[in-house]
Amino acid sequence: MSAHSGPGRHGRPAPGGQPAQDGPPGPVARAGALLARAVVSATPVGGGSICDAYHVGLDDGSAAFVKTLDSAPSDFFAAEAAGLARLRETGAVAVPEVYGAGRDVLVLEWVEPGVPDAAQAERLGRDLAALHASPAPSYGTPGEPCYLGPLPLTSPAEPVTDPAAWPVFHVEHRLLPLLRAAVDSSRIAAPDARAVETLCARLAEGGAAAEAVAGPQQPPAVIHGDLWSGNVHWAAGDTSGTGSGAGRARLIDPAAQGGHPETDLALLDLFGTPQLPRLLAAYEEVRPVPGRAARVPLHQLQHLLAHAVLFGGGYGAQSGAAARAALA
Repeated sequence: MSAHSGPGRHGRPAPGGQPAQDGPPGPVARAGALLARAVVSATPVGGGSICDAYHVGLDDGSAAFVKTLDSAPSDFFAAEAAGLARLRETGAVAVPEVYGAGRDVLVLEWVEPGVPDAAQAERLGRDLAALHASPAPSYGTPGEPCYLGPLPLTSPAEPVTDPAAWPVFHVEHRLLPLLRAAVDSSRIAAPDARAVETLCARLAEGGAAAEAVAGPQQPPAVIHGDLWSGNVHWAAGDTSGTGSGAGRARLIDPAAQGGHPETDLALLDLFGTPQLPRLLAAYEEVRPVPGRAARVPLHQLQHLLAHAVLFGGGYGAQSGAAARAALA
């Protein structure tokens, strides 16, 4: 999701931000209970509008990153913690350590922000290539919750593992639910909705018709699932990859699932990612993806539709344009 919709992200404490004077907000205080530490300061951190986020100082002198959302679904933060664990288990990418999760609060390692330099970008490109070489048991997250920002994502009741079935999975569990929500909320004009419907029908045909749009068949791979630029946290420190990994870019706020690797790459380009040419060049040195540029609109469409649902504005028109480009 974009900077206006991400579920709270690491960043610098907001300019002029001050620790809470009357004690930290309730969920932040509960974060201390999860850590078995007393919270001594809570400084707001910018970067997202769905959740409130804080740099939290603890009584032992350490710090943590805390996200809160009073109206969160009961499994909202548990799903994010599970997504971070899913990424970490691949051994391919760096993510913040999860210290604890409750219904309305998530407590993560505080990672000091740094500059998005070429060395981190190249390392991240190679890391993503390794992530996308990690097989997933099926598409989606069957039996487990997954959220794209605040929007729940569905998965088939029976796991889908056939690479030829990805286009139908993507239509039935990603594109059409978001399109229906955008139509129902009048966030997309009829001609643009028809363009998305036409694309979905083409993908649902399967066979050569679907492959002409979606490209070669792709077995389910572990993907971040929401890899817009704001969900890459550039870290301070060296990029050696030794020790605790300081200086290695962290992936945050995932919608981690079994999916198509080109979705992650297309999202990096959707809102502009620093050092993207270096990142992609390093990725393709390890994992070439012939013909990927032509498929970028297809893989950006899900997020454009999600933005149409949440914000309206020009995102409905951008969704229609992406669908037409994918068909072309």
